[in-house]
Amino acid sequence: MFKREAAETVKQISDTFRVLLVTGPRQVGKTTLLKEYMPNDMNYVTLDDKVMRELAKNDPKLFLEENPWPLLIDEAQYAPELFPYIKMKVDEQNIRGMYWLTGSQQFKLMKNVKESLAGRVGIVKLNSFTYTETKMKENKDIFNPLNMKENENIDVNDIFNFIYNGGMPELYNIPNMNRNHFFDAYIDTYLTRDVKEQLDIKDAEEFKKFMISVATRTGEQLNYSSIASELGVSDKTVRSWLNVLIASGIVYLLEPYMNTKLKRVTHMPKIIFMDTGLCSYLAGWDSAKDLQNSSVSGHYLETFIVSEILKTYNSKGIEPNIYYYRDKDKNEIDLIFNRNNKLYPFEIKKTAMPTKAMISNFKFLEKSGKELGSGGIICFYEKLMRIDEKHYIIPISSVINN
Repeated sequence: MFKREAAETVKQISDTFRVLLVTGPRQVGKTTLLKEYMPNDMNYVTLDDKVMRELAKNDPKLFLEENPWPLLIDEAQYAPELFPYIKMKVDEQNIRGMYWLTGSQQFKLMKNVKESLAGRVGIVKLNSFTYTETKMKENKDIFNPLNMKENENIDVNDIFNFIYNGGMPELYNIPNMNRNHFFDAYIDTYLTRDVKEQLDIKDAEEFKKFMISVATRTGEQLNYSSIASELGVSDKTVRSWLNVLIASGIVYLLEPYMNTKLKRVTHMPKIIFMDTGLCSYLAGWDSAKDLQNSSVSGHYLETFIVSEILKTYNSKGIEPNIYYYRDKDKNEIDLIFNRNNKLYPFEIKKTAMPTKAMISNFKFLEKSGKELGSGGIICFYEKLMRIDEKHYIIPISSVINN
């Protein structure tokens, strides 16, 4: 059994909130996680069951009477009619951990939850496995630029094998699961269930082409017009479709760092696929080695590092507060942490021979008016060490394997 880094957060929220909600993309292990830790007296019901779904939608009061708390409701987004009645139940009892909910369609779920259960619900965002989880290691600390640690080195080939395969639990839980068969079925389920319920798309293949177009741009700045032109659709359509990928946890947009003192900075976010295996499958890579040797390997490495940071922060219920920098002259900084009113800049490089020149763009943040903390180069060097009086060479293992 693979241990999830979010397990302790689930317990903490259940002990302090009346309702626990675990959200995330399909098949990342939400139900498995909760079933492993649910109390012995907790009931379970899934709204994937059409009979239960219809009862929950048409007579939510009766549904909650027939399924008393403590109760785990799977795929709760299918019956938002339940939420006002859950609110009444928890307000009557005021007992922690009365209801546990899961939901994969965040674009439907979050609006209804915030309206009905504000102040009563604690939320955990669950993603596919991190690299560390697949190695069955103990829960790790989040990457903290204020307290970097040295860890056992990780081979570049091992990293790119993980990037190529990604962290979807079924690929690790089922021996000999074929990666291509899995992702083909995963995309088909996503298109036929989540996307069709949210968007009026007549041709699912059209949206799949859109997903492929976005996947080929992971680690790059988002350009709506470029994607729209490639697909022969409007910018408005691309924005609408991308919102679905974001809301369902497939894609994250890394926003540029901006403030009033920084001039000529870009306003375009970067595309980050949250599971690099799904991304590499959509983009058509045949092997980890082909991807590793390609001209876009740096973009995938950057996507991997950012997504791993996001996954670990999500598992702790913490917002990472991260950005990137790029100006009109194409000066770029890959990753910036904004912590305690300080900026901590990092470059992400596919190299084992980092140089001080790689951090030369850090100086552009001096115009921000904020104090700069220590940063450095995240790379394949074997040891954590200083590159100057303030900045570090940081092995990838110090970021993803704390």
